[in-house]
Formats: sequence, structure tokens, C-alpha cells
Amino acid sequence: MYLNSPVNEFESLSLTKEPNPEEAEIEKDAVEVALKSPSLQPSLSEAAIYLSQRGNSLTQQKSEELQKTLLAHRHDRQLVILQDFPDPDALSCAWTYQLIAQQYDIKCEIIYAGALSHQENIALVRLTNLPIQRWTQQTLKTKDLSSYQGFVLIDNQGTTSQLISAVQQAGIPLVALIDHHSLQGELESEFVDVRPYVRATATIFTQYLQAGLLALDSSINQHVKCATALMHGLRSDTNRLMQAQEEDFMAAAYLSRFYDAQLLNAILQANRSKRVMDVIERSLKNRIVQNNFSIAGVGYLRYDDRDAIPQAADFLVTEENVHTAVVYGIVHDEDEELEIVIGSLRTTKLTLDPDEFIKEAFGQDSTGRFFGGGRTSAGGFEIPMGFLSGSNENSAYAKMKWEVFDAQIKQKLLRLVNPRDNPIQSE
Repeated sequence: MYLNSPVNEFESLSLTKEPNPEEAEIEKDAVEVALKSPSLQPSLSEAAIYLSQRGNSLTQQKSEELQKTLLAHRHDRQLVILQDFPDPDALSCAWTYQLIAQQYDIKCEIIYAGALSHQENIALVRLTNLPIQRWTQQTLKTKDLSSYQGFVLIDNQGTTSQLISAVQQAGIPLVALIDHHSLQGELESEFVDVRPYVRATATIFTQYLQAGLLALDSSINQHVKCATALMHGLRSDTNRLMQAQEEDFMAAAYLSRFYDAQLLNAILQANRSKRVMDVIERSLKNRIVQNNFSIAGVGYLRYDDRDAIPQAADFLVTEENVHTAVVYGIVHDEDEELEIVIGSLRTTKLTLDPDEFIKEAFGQDSTGRFFGGGRTSAGGFEIPMGFLSGSNENSAYAKMKWEVFDAQIKQKLLRLVNPRDNPIQSE
């Protein structure tokens, strides 16, 4: 039975008919014969039913575990930490978690450290009034972190957030980790639901809703907007549902009862900015193509324009005879004096695993954390520049620094793309 919910319609239908003892005996015999006979192989439909039942069982188990965790943290204050540049999947799921947690008198603040630069993300937040806050390193200095009893990671595992170290240093425990990416390292969390085979974290959270953790009501404006955000997150992480699996479609079917189609269309119609178009133009100009891989460095970008990188990768992968595109650049935040190499990968090649490819290309830092990872058809990486950050006032020095990073990234990528070639040619 679903959590906190009345008997669902399927259970109520089963109660309308008394079981026939003879039919039950026939079914029992048929099952025993099927199990004992080695010549009878399960059909595709039987396999699908088994996988569906297994998925439902896991969803129910995880929903119950999450409910117990929330009950144990009544009246707490929590931080929901997203990646520095949150996408629709992360934004929508964080909002859903906040609404679920409210039922247990848990106050959540959804925070990120980077920027919302993708036009659809900006439109999503503005049009739905999604409650998210940007916390910079300067913001952290003004916050009393001792007032929070826990933090939550959603659609990330802490490797893509600048805020994690400060929160951990403050001794705040990790209460919940919910993600659909492959494991990036070991994290001690009270509740863990990591499912790399699921296409979107929005699918996981929609399953929580279906299990009764929150009863959506189409007469409540906030619920409608949250369902719309979840539909957008699910849609974006499944490439407009073209890479969706059965559970994603089922989640979308459930959300279709509550979401606002006109609102979603308005979010999707947001126009690209001139800066994004400039970065796409740079990627076209700078790209090299080898073995159906398109690789492009786009130089320096402002922190607020970071989301132009994945959009450029989305564009390059549509070129004829290209199945994988990697775009990267040095993103700098003048206010924080921070620089980081950020890259995105997009692929249409079914046999290429973005997670394995990026981890193999760029490896790990000194603490054992990978510089990047991925999911089906997409991935990304972030490499801190440390001591070499900033000091770009001298144009000759800035150019030299970019050339070094550009050559190193190409070398690491081309080592996998075409092992026989040496991307750095000596004179």
C-alpha cells in the first residue's frame, strides 16, 4: 500500500471480485510447471513484468526509508545543496524535496554557488518563483551554519559544489543523498538513493510522489508549478523523452495530471542570449574533428555565461559525421577571484559511456574524487585551476595560460579518441 494514501484504484478493483478457488489452483499449477521446466524461457513480457515489479519494490522501500528519515528530523533546518550550475532536473527535485519536508516541519533552503545562465533555467526560476538562493563564498561568511542540523545533496554528490567544504567543516551531517549519476566517491549519508540506471532524478522524485510522500493537488498553484518543473527536468534529462525508459514515461504520465502545459511551453521558448550565440560561434571556429569526435576550446568565459558550454556541445554534436562533441573553456568569476576549467560532452553513440570516458580522460584529484562524470548521452567535468587562477590583466600571460590548458585538455581527450596521434607536435 502507498504511504499515507488510501487504497489505490488497482487495489480497490481487486477487492470487487472474490477469488475462485479453481482458478487459483490452475494458476498455481501453471506457475509450478513453468518453474520446474528448463525448456520454458521467460518471455519478454514476463521479463518486463519482473523488472517493473522489482522497480516498484525498490521505490516503495526507498520511499519508506526516506519517510523514516524525515520523521527522525522533525523541526530541523536543512540546506539542500545543488551543483554550482543547477539544471532543470536538480532545480525541480530540490523544490519537490522542500515541499515533502515541509510536511514534517523541516525548513529547507535550496542553495547553489555558481550561476543560472541557461535561458531555460532562468525562465524556470522566474516563471515558477522557484525558491532558490545563490550563496557565494562571501555569503558564507555572513551565515551562521550552526543553525542547520543537516544538509541534503540532490542530483549531485558534492563534487560539483563549492559549498560542500564549508558545510562539512561546520560539522553539518549529510542527511540525504538522492541522485541518478554514477557514484563519484564514498559519502556517509543517513539516507541514500543513487540509481545510475534511471534517466532523471525527476523520475525518482515523481515516484516518491506516487508512493504518497506528497499528495499533489491541482488546485494548489505551488503544486502545479512544481509538477511543471519536474516535467521540465524529466524532459531535459531524457532528451525530450527520446531516451526515456518505461519508468520515465510512467512518471511523465503521472505528472501530466498536474503540470501546466502553457507554463512549460513558455519556459521552453526562452531565447538564447547573444553571449551564448558568440560561444557557439567560437566553438565552430575552434573545433577539431577526429574519429567522429568534435573537440572545441572556447577560451575565457564569464561565470554567468557558463551554461553556454553545454549548449555549444549540443550544437556541435548535430554536425554530419560527428557522434560526440566536447566543448570546454576557462570560466572566471571576477568577484570571487575564481577560475575553473569547465567542459561538457554530448554523444549520440550508444556504445560510448560518458561517465567512463570522462573519468578515464581526466582521472581524480588528490582526495580521490573524479574531476567529472556523466550519464546516458551527456557528461561534464570541472577542473580547479588553483594557484594559476586569476592574474589575467596581462593579455600575453592570459593567452599563454589558455594555450597551456587547451593543449593539455586536447592531449587527454585525444589519447582516448585517437591513441596513435600526438596532439602536441614538437617543432
